[in-house]
Amino acid sequence: MTDPAGKPSGVLDRYFKISERGSTIAREMRGGLVTFFAMAYIVVLNPIIIGGDAATDTNVDAFGHALNPTQVTAVTALVAGVMSVLFGLIANFPFAFAAGLGINSLLAVTIAPQMSWPAAMGLVVLNGIVIVVLGLTGVRTAVFNAVPNELKAAIAAGIGAFIALVGLANAGFVTHGVENGPPVQLGSDGSIATVPTMLFCIGVLVMGVLVVRKVPGGLLLGIVIMTVVSIIVEAVLDLKSGDQGGWAMNVPGMPDGIGGLPDLSLVGDVDLFGAFTGAFEHVSILIACIFLFTLVLSNFFDAMGTMTGLGKEAGLTDKDGNLPGIGKALAVEGVGAVAGGAASSSSNTVFVESSSGIAEGARTGLANVVSGVLFLAAMFFTPLYTIVPMEAVAPALIVVGALMMGQVREIDFSRFDYALPAFLTIVVMPFTYSIANGLGVGFIAWVVMQTARGDIRKIHPLLWIVAALFIVYFARGPIENLINS
Repeated sequence: MTDPAGKPSGVLDRYFKISERGSTIAREMRGGLVTFFAMAYIVVLNPIIIGGDAATDTNVDAFGHALNPTQVTAVTALVAGVMSVLFGLIANFPFAFAAGLGINSLLAVTIAPQMSWPAAMGLVVLNGIVIVVLGLTGVRTAVFNAVPNELKAAIAAGIGAFIALVGLANAGFVTHGVENGPPVQLGSDGSIATVPTMLFCIGVLVMGVLVVRKVPGGLLLGIVIMTVVSIIVEAVLDLKSGDQGGWAMNVPGMPDGIGGLPDLSLVGDVDLFGAFTGAFEHVSILIACIFLFTLVLSNFFDAMGTMTGLGKEAGLTDKDGNLPGIGKALAVEGVGAVAGGAASSSSNTVFVESSSGIAEGARTGLANVVSGVLFLAAMFFTPLYTIVPMEAVAPALIVVGALMMGQVREIDFSRFDYALPAFLTIVVMPFTYSIANGLGVGFIAWVVMQTARGDIRKIHPLLWIVAALFIVYFARGPIENLINS
């Protein structure tokens, strides 16, 4: 319901504080829809990363067992939907959830091959429990509030650069470099060589124009326009995916079917303390503790950094750059790891792609509820969301990245003790494809620079602890080697 001025009123408005935050129900709905489409790729990608096939020895654990990709698809959508709705209702922020890309890769490449998949997911659950406890006791809030304003601005800008790189990589605009070449290159051979990538470039310009012209729902309209164009191009050229010159992931066009009942067999298939029983040849209790420490630190700071950037971009932070009610939000975020591990979908956390919905005007948890409901629907209608190709969604990430980069204006680059930590935070995030890495390098550099300047008293005690923890985090490889030798 709306009042004569067109502002939302009634139960939804009061519960989500829609008017108070300068939004409308229409903006929240639109923002939630855009966020879903910007994140929907995870339902396809997560099964590729942690799903496998025992027959081909793909992503198998120490016993040769693999997670069924179809089942992973179902639980990925389930947990993303439940956690997005839960976070929206409780924390009332437009920060949608899904399986975190950093942790799922860590599980598939490093942890699961040394134990069983249920034991690996048990570590994820324990990680979530630790995160929840740290949230409820106020530790996460204290660390969040201890971060200087300059670093908070750098975190937001760094996330902008990171999300832009995600868009560029997902669309095939940049790829891993060839041997003896640059680590990252344009396209597959140093040039834009595919039709889908060309459509991505056009999409960036189309959405940029819509934003410049201040067209309401510009990003959503841009996604719709580029999806229609992509469907027409696919119908004419029959590019398919996986082939040279094909689509990066989803092939635009109507699917053969509309889905069916999801297979949720993986829910509850977890061995909570399996990693600590000594049942695995290469996993001692100490190694299991190192794995857990790595998961906690990564989960802890990835989410904190993402919330910092998204909160600043949405204008929800106070004058000190803090999010009101962040303690409750951080506690709920930890539940995402528990739920993700318990369902074998990997730890679920706040997704940076939520910034696309924020750019559409989303300011409350109602947008999250919309995104969550769409994820839950995706369990039953899995083929439908694949109509939208990655090349039609990725341009929105570039536009959002450009908007978030504007946070650098809050950093005084004339002071090198501010400039170096901020710069490292901004560049390390995209260069290492990790928000946590950017935070860690920034924290360490901040402590060192302020000490060199003689401003030790201005360094919050928690920053010393966090910097020390990150030093251990970055050195975990040599530490593991020393333990195993």
